[in-house]
Amino acid sequence: MNQRKSEPHRVRPPIIATECAHVVIRVGEPVGALRRWKCYRAVNRALRITLQRAAFRIVHASIQRTHVHLLVEAADATQLARGMQGFQISAARHLNRAIGRPRGNVFIDRYHATVIRSPTQCRNAVAYVLNNWRKHHEDHARHGRDGRGAFLDAFSSAIRFTGWAESHPPWRVPSHYDPLAVAHAQTWLLRAGWANGASISMHEVPSRPHAF
Repeated sequence: MNQRKSEPHRVRPPIIATECAHVVIRVGEPVGALRRWKCYRAVNRALRITLQRAAFRIVHASIQRTHVHLLVEAADATQLARGMQGFQISAARHLNRAIGRPRGNVFIDRYHATVIRSPTQCRNAVAYVLNNWRKHHEDHARHGRDGRGAFLDAFSSAIRFTGWAESHPPWRVPSHYDPLAVAHAQTWLLRAGWANGASISMHEVPSRPHAF
């Protein structure tokens, strides 16, 4: 697993309650690949705990091998920082327990946040987060395993998204599958505004998450 340069300690961009943010957090090598079911369950436990917060909401999420993508809403920059701190502490505790590690740092640097202020930017961010596995070719790996292909990423909240361009997504939910526990969007951007930017296909391969 290749390590990336740590996120620089710069001033966080301001955010207000009508905006949302795309957040990326990365894990260190000792944690190993996150796209394992024990890691999925650990992250999901942290998401459930985060649901108790009123001023901070994780609306969309995807778990990749070395990092996690989140689309979040927060009342202000302080609530964004507190919400992310709480989520990362909880996720680190559950991940260490899941991989049989008594303690140790899980996230290798500060989270990176980009504030989203326009419908087109929001649309691209939603597509980027929910279809991010296609960018990393994880969809090809799934196709090779079961011979049927995979349309939505099981390691994301894609199953909860109701805005897919395809009217009937060909994705059967297994009886044992526990979808990621994400919050309902309260900002106009994530509830409806993103649709002003164009529809989102489940087959889209994302490239530029924050293009206006």
